[in-house]
Amino acid sequence: MTNDALHEDHALTKASEDYLETIYRLSLEGAGDGSVRSVDVAEQLGVSKASVNKALSTLKESGMVEQSRYGRVTLTERGREYAALVWRAHRAIRLFLESDLGVEAQRADEEACLMEHVLSEDTMGRLIAYLERQGLDIPE
Repeated sequence: MTNDALHEDHALTKASEDYLETIYRLSLEGAGDGSVRSVDVAEQLGVSKASVNKALSTLKESGMVEQSRYGRVTLTERGREYAALVWRAHRAIRLFLESDLGVEAQRADEEACLMEHVLSEDTMGRLIAYLERQGLDIPE
């Protein structure tokens, strides 16, 4: 399976999930309306604004985001729920890699970003339950 192939539990490609997760994370950090600028998404991911615009078209077609005529991007309810799951998976995997395997923080973060896109919902649920049994809370 390639990195952009759809996984049985993932409705979006890895790339689309990365964009969605970035929009979600930026919306949590931003002003109260939950919208983000596409230029901030491009900067965060290290991609061109054209790449962001192409990804946003795909996410709009999937019903995950809306974009105002002034260009600000907002997650739909469906997009917010999906992005929150991806971000939670990222944090759980990163926590496991750091706490249980002793992986250095930056490497754990990078590898969690790869792994979050391919683990099934069942496996993620088991990992989260394992972390909770260990008394570890998934950080925000």
